Amino acid sequence: MQQLPLGVRLRERATFSNFVVTAAPEAIRRLQTLAVSPGGMIWLWGPAGTGKTHLLQAVCAAAPQRVRALYLPLADLALTAVDLLDGADQLDILCLDDVQQSVGSRDFERAVFTAYRELEERGASLVVSADRPPAALTWALADIGSRLGASEVFQIQYLDENGQCEALRRHATGRGLDLPLETARYLCTRLPRDLSHLIEVLEEIDEASLTAQRRLTIPFMREVLGES
Repeated sequence: MQQLPLGVRLRERATFSNFVVTAAPEAIRRLQTLAVSPGGMIWLWGPAGTGKTHLLQAVCAAAPQRVRALYLPLADLALTAVDLLDGADQLDILCLDDVQQSVGSRDFERAVFTAYRELEERGASLVVSADRPPAALTWALADIGSRLGASEVFQIQYLDENGQCEALRRHATGRGLDLPLETARYLCTRLPRDLSHLIEVLEEIDEASLTAQRRLTIPFMREVLGES
């Protein structure tokens, strides 16, 4: 992908096409527009496992070559993110994931404030994800908190069971797997609602099925999950 700092990789299958739209239809429509025609500031919030990382990476994946996009996972980059933000004046879209990890650091907030102003002046975009809305975070610098509080704010919620099954089956299809509906429902009813965890389990089961040369049936799932 166009703009990625060393050591950061986008998930190959994090696209808008395999995100279940019922989770946040207005947010997805807005992000799809922004990816090809940058402009505006967007804040996505919700608990872990609701697909915020997927959406930020989907923005970068959907951006055409002429649009310079950068994705930064703050939970992984920690303090090095401050240095990476220094190049915001060269970007059309800056995506900051898990911003709650760094809020409270004056150095980080100053860097975000500078990036925000540079992006805003050029009509570029900042897309932020967090586990809470801007007003619920404890900012060290009130100015950046109030600026981001004026962004377009979208809440991303957990999918219901049907939505999770659909998301899981789309992910399986992207991996070239045949995941029957009843098998997907079996997983969704027995595991936490965190979609990222469900996908991790599916990938582990996929590897086990390749080793055992078994199809993804419910009996096979029971064996892999250690259920009687």
